[in-house]
Amino acid sequence: MNHNTPLSPRPLHHLSAGAGRRVLTHAQLRAHGVSAAEAGRRCGPDGPWQQLLPGVVLLHPGPPTGEERLHAVLMYAARERTAGVPVQPGTEGPPASAYGEVMITGPAALTLHGFSSTPPLPSLEVFDVLVPRLRRLRSTGCARIVRTADLPVPEQVTGLPVAPVPRALADAVAGLQDAGTVRRLLTEAVRGGFCDPATVVRELTAAKLLTRPHVVDAVDSLLAEGRALAESRLYRMVRDHGLPDPCWNVDLRLPGGPRLGGLDAYWPEHAVAVELDTRAPRPGRRHDDEAEWSEYARKREHLERLGITVVHITPRKLRDAMEQQAAVVRTALMTSADRGPSAYVVVLPR
Repeated sequence: MNHNTPLSPRPLHHLSAGAGRRVLTHAQLRAHGVSAAEAGRRCGPDGPWQQLLPGVVLLHPGPPTGEERLHAVLMYAARERTAGVPVQPGTEGPPASAYGEVMITGPAALTLHGFSSTPPLPSLEVFDVLVPRLRRLRSTGCARIVRTADLPVPEQVTGLPVAPVPRALADAVAGLQDAGTVRRLLTEAVRGGFCDPATVVRELTAAKLLTRPHVVDAVDSLLAEGRALAESRLYRMVRDHGLPDPCWNVDLRLPGGPRLGGLDAYWPEHAVAVELDTRAPRPGRRHDDEAEWSEYARKREHLERLGITVVHITPRKLRDAMEQQAAVVRTALMTSADRGPSAYVVVLPR
C-alpha cells in the first residue's frame, strides 16, 4: 500500500443546496476532507468555487445570493468559532451558537426585521456585522466590521443572529448623512411598531449620534410622530375596549384660580384622568429633563390631593399591552364612587 497517496475528499454533493451549506470556511472544508491545496485549486479562475472573504468559500461559480453573503460575513467575523463545526446534512448552516457573539446589524439587519425603507439584501454592497470591541478583524469585501464594548442579545431572524431594532437602527444612522433618509428610518421604526421613541433616543444617545444636526432634526420629528401615534392608540383603546368617551386634550383650572395642567383624557363625572408619558431624555438637557419630571410629579400630586385619579400610560404600554391599560382605566372609573368627592374644577379645551 502506498502510504503517501492522499485521501480523496469526501463528496460535497449534499452541500449543493441551501445558502448555509453552500458557504463554508476553510476549516469546515478540511473537516470534509478538502485540503487547502484542493480548495485553492477549486477557487481558481477555472474552478467551480470562489473565495468570498478571507477563509470563506462559496461552493458554486455564480454570483452569491444576499443570504449567502450574510452567512459569509458571519462566518468571516466568527471563523474562530466556526472552525471546527462540521455542517450536518439537512441543516441550514451552522447553528447560531457557532457564530459566537457576532451578529448582523445596520441596514441589512433592519431589512431582515421587515423595514421597507431600507434596501433589499441583494442591492446592499456591504453588510455590517457587530463584533466585540477587542476582536482583531478588519473590514473587507462585503463585510464591514462594527465594534462595540456592549453587545446586545441578538434576535434570530430567518435563522441568523440579528441585532435588535434599536441597536441596528443606531448603527444604520451612524453611516448616514442625509437627513431625509434618517427621518424615514426613525419614523418607520416608531410607526411600524418596532420600538418606541424613548428607546430610539436612548440608543442614539449611547452611540453619541445626537451631536449631529441632521440626526437631532430627525429625532425632533420622531418625538412629534411618537406623540401623535400614542394619542391615536389612546383613542383606539377607549373605542375598542368600550370605555366611556372622555373629554379629550383638556386643561384643568380651579374656579377663579390657577391652571392645574393639561391632560390627554378626562372623565369629569368620575374624576379620572389619563396622561401620556412621552418624555424622552436627551443629552445635554439633564436639567430640563429633571424639571419636566418634577412638573409631572407636582401636577399629579396636586390633582390627587383634589380627589382626581391620574393614570399615567407610556407609549410602550399602549403598544404592547393595550388591553391591560384599558383594564387599569376601567378599574379607576368603576371605583370612583368608592372615593370621596373630588374638588370642583373647570375643564377647558387645550
